[in-house]
Amino acid sequence: MTTEPDLRTTGEPGPRTTDEPDLRHHGDAEVRAAGLVDLAVNVRTGTPPAWLRERLAATLADLAAYPEQTAARRAVAARHDRPVDEVLLTSGAAEAFVLLARTLAPRHAVVVHPQFTEPEAALRDAGITVHRVALPPAEGFRLTPGAVPEEADLVVLGNPTNPTSVLHPAAEVAALARPGRTLVVDEAFMDAVPGERESLAGPEYRALPGRVVVLRSLTKTWGLAGLRIGYVLGPAGLIARLAAAQPLWPVSTPALVAAEACSAPAALAEAEQAAHAIAGQRAHLLKGLAAVTGVRVHGEPAASFVLIELPGAAAVRERLRAAGFAVRRGDTFPGLGADWLRIAVRDEATTDRFLAALAEAVHS
Repeated sequence: MTTEPDLRTTGEPGPRTTDEPDLRHHGDAEVRAAGLVDLAVNVRTGTPPAWLRERLAATLADLAAYPEQTAARRAVAARHDRPVDEVLLTSGAAEAFVLLARTLAPRHAVVVHPQFTEPEAALRDAGITVHRVALPPAEGFRLTPGAVPEEADLVVLGNPTNPTSVLHPAAEVAALARPGRTLVVDEAFMDAVPGERESLAGPEYRALPGRVVVLRSLTKTWGLAGLRIGYVLGPAGLIARLAAAQPLWPVSTPALVAAEACSAPAALAEAEQAAHAIAGQRAHLLKGLAAVTGVRVHGEPAASFVLIELPGAAAVRERLRAAGFAVRRGDTFPGLGADWLRIAVRDEATTDRFLAALAEAVHS
């Protein structure tokens, strides 16, 4: 474990230093050129499914009315067996990071990297000093005892973590809870894990010390990035404070219908089936990557993407683009650098075409 120095301590807008990663860079920027096979964005292909598209289309007749959240909140609460007042619906999980940054006033905020960069960006934009804890690749990007300093009163961690694809044991994540500390666990990819094992969203974790906040997104499994729908699970008092920081009607009617529909038992069964399919497709990708000279995977990937290290990754990424494949650069994630790429898990046929292109790009 290493703790990086603060590179911007005021949160004020301004030019980045040459060694400061671009926290606002996201995978969608990699696929804006036409004709590229998208391995940069982790949204499941073939989504949203037809039944969900039909449900969303049916909401068009209701757009004259203001959004009403009751049914959606109840559905999400029932899905996680929690009281309704412990659920906050948001315009994507990204809004939740902004609400937390604007609502909390931590003295010692820690973001565990490498991970999704929006939490740190939101905290810095709110003028909060951020302390980075970088989990090393030599330890498989896993949490180790003492990785997070005791003085931290806000800790943000992804599980499974983007971009490393590491799934931390629930017991180890729960061990970070402390009186006086807010523990924020970004579980945007947890529904891509069979059985959602290691999740802290269930009622059994409500009694942990301090405040435990779990963020979820419907973007990845259901293909709803453009709809913007996610939610927060946490103590009722904090949920009320976060809700007070939202504008009126923060979630659209179609997004509310999506939250309700995707929380239904049939949808959960479909998501579970998709998670098992992703696990098989990921195993196929990992087997192929192991055969490419110079490519290394650290840890045990558990999500819908795989992080690789290879010398000259930036040049390889450009060669892959020329061959028709977009992958996610890794140098915008704190704790990584220019020799890292993130690859989305796809069907076996797409993966085989990509692996052939990768082998050629590496050896060019």
